[in-house]
Amino acid sequence: MAVETDVLDELRRLRARVPRLAGSLAATVDGLVLAHDVPDTEPEGLAALTAASLGVAYRMTDAAARGEFRELLVRGSQGYVATYAAGTTAVLTLLADDRVNVGRLHLEGRRSGARIAALVDFHTGPGAGRHAGRLAPHPPPGPAHDPDPARHTGTLPVRTPQRPAHRPRPGG
Repeated sequence: MAVETDVLDELRRLRARVPRLAGSLAATVDGLVLAHDVPDTEPEGLAALTAASLGVAYRMTDAAARGEFRELLVRGSQGYVATYAAGTTAVLTLLADDRVNVGRLHLEGRRSGARIAALVDFHTGPGAGRHAGRLAPHPPPGPAHDPDPARHTGTLPVRTPQRPAHRPRPGG
């Protein structure tokens, strides 16, 4: 099966597990759609906006010294948009009604993000069919490849770490 089919199956199972979930989208961190279940929403536009919001979220967590990005929750007058890390190359965005159980949304969103990360890794590893090379596979864990082996699984790396001008440099 292709990565889109497997990820779409996960998105459909997620919808069955979370009452009041209105839609879901899995995309690359660069904004390319992997699979979607978002009725009445343009998936390509939502994926692009997700990628843009990730850039802001990365900088915000860095500027506030809150560690690596894990998730983002936005509440509008008619519901929620929740974004979860799905490994280092993908992201899961969920659309939920205003009366959703937010705790359940977070629990299931985090779990699905981890499953989607595993599916993307499986389908994009070396020699994985037509999608091989489309996404970079995760490096093997361990000190030789991971500068922070204690890093929590399911986080996205900060792509452009920048030191805010208002924070003094150590030792200076």
